[in-house]
Amino acid sequence: MGASSVVCTSSVRIFLLRLDFAHGFEISAGASVTSKKTLNAKNLEALGAERLAELLMEISRGNAAAKRRLRLELAGAQSPSEVAKEVRKRLTSIARSRSFVDWQNRRTLVEDLETQRCAIVGQVAKADSAEALELIWRFMALANSVFGRCDDSSGTVIGIFHAACRDLGEIAQVVKLAPEILAERVFNALNENDYGQYDDLIGALSPALGPTGLEQLKERFLELSKAQLGKPKDKDRRVIGWGTGGPLYADEIASRQRETTIRLALQEIADAQGDVDAFIAQQSKAAKTVPKVAAEIARRLLDAGRAEEAWNAINAVDENRPGWIPFEWEEVRLDVMEALGRKDEAQAFRWQCFERTLNSAHLRAHLKRLPDFDDVEAEERAMSYAVRFPNVHQALAFMVSWPVLDKAAALVVQRSGELDGDHYEILSPAADALAAKYPLAATLLLRAMIDFSLKKNRVKRYRHAARHFAECTSLASAIGAFGAVETHERYSNRLKQEHRRKTSFWTLVS
Repeated sequence: MGASSVVCTSSVRIFLLRLDFAHGFEISAGASVTSKKTLNAKNLEALGAERLAELLMEISRGNAAAKRRLRLELAGAQSPSEVAKEVRKRLTSIARSRSFVDWQNRRTLVEDLETQRCAIVGQVAKADSAEALELIWRFMALANSVFGRCDDSSGTVIGIFHAACRDLGEIAQVVKLAPEILAERVFNALNENDYGQYDDLIGALSPALGPTGLEQLKERFLELSKAQLGKPKDKDRRVIGWGTGGPLYADEIASRQRETTIRLALQEIADAQGDVDAFIAQQSKAAKTVPKVAAEIARRLLDAGRAEEAWNAINAVDENRPGWIPFEWEEVRLDVMEALGRKDEAQAFRWQCFERTLNSAHLRAHLKRLPDFDDVEAEERAMSYAVRFPNVHQALAFMVSWPVLDKAAALVVQRSGELDGDHYEILSPAADALAAKYPLAATLLLRAMIDFSLKKNRVKRYRHAARHFAECTSLASAIGAFGAVETHERYSNRLKQEHRRKTSFWTLVS
């Protein structure tokens, strides 16, 4: 075999290793192989370049994604500049596309975008970083048009653009573009951030922007904040929706989006510059009372060695206010207390936080700081409290995760009437954890989920309900005494009587 054949075989082998075949083939690169028929790189390489080329042509027939990938490989065999040309052509084609991509066809789009991104980063950037920088900017510019015609309910597509944003930051450091030019480009991009594709842009590019670029970017946004927007005449205003307060106008929405863009950009610039006061200046008086914002401000002040100010910031929130207090707020408040030397207060607050939410992290931190034997007594007190906790599902989740499975089982039996089968994310893993030693408790949890699915006619859950029913059947023989709980036979008969017409469920029950 000649040198050119070796190169060709190797190139095809690499392609086979990378290609995700639409036909469902999987190529194993490193398996310990005994059969020459096993699909792996070594066996395929033995077929020779000519036969592999024929196979690739056959496999790619009717497969646009595979053909594009092959063209990229062929371009890469010539030069990185040829890869850049192929990528540029493909980005233009994607930008021009108008067809809607639903969740069923999303994978093809995802693979296409990821292929182009990897080609820019993996091939072009290594040979010509300036060209790669332009291409990755063009790639990012696709986002608005792509999201305008794509169902990204899974968040997969935005994940690719966020990865590209990080790539942009790395490539920009190599190119060393003039900070003023880069700042202007960042400014323009953030004003086109319709779907959050540029959310991480300032953080990614702050090393490349440097002090000069960051200051330039800050000035541009400050100028934008001072610019007056022209308000259309009443007859020219366009209604785009209705809210509780009446019509929603396009100009009002655009104005709010502009204000949000400016505020978030100045916050990120402040963080990049290490300017805590500039970050705080972007928060309104009302925002400072929101737990999440108060925690962000206090954390930055604490990191800057300004613990007293952090204490004031974190306490701008009334901890007794109605609504959920996030763990982050509690955690920061505890850190501030420790920094101020208020250790006894911190311990009392940890217990208070545990009592409010049964958060195991707070309890573990509380127990860790107690003297020997005191921690045992405090843990027992915590378990007694958890048993009486108003929300049975929170109590169950806590006991299973701690774990105290005997107490979790007792809780289920004593308060089975409070169980809501809709909380399958808690009940299902709890049933799995209890099944071996506490089959009666596990059965009650499974029944709660079955009953909810059938009573609420949740047809999509019938498959899971049937599996839960089978598990109940299996567990029945391990239950020594049902006591006041309905036996499995009686439960089964009652289900058949009450839900006999739900044939789509019973056909799944073996």
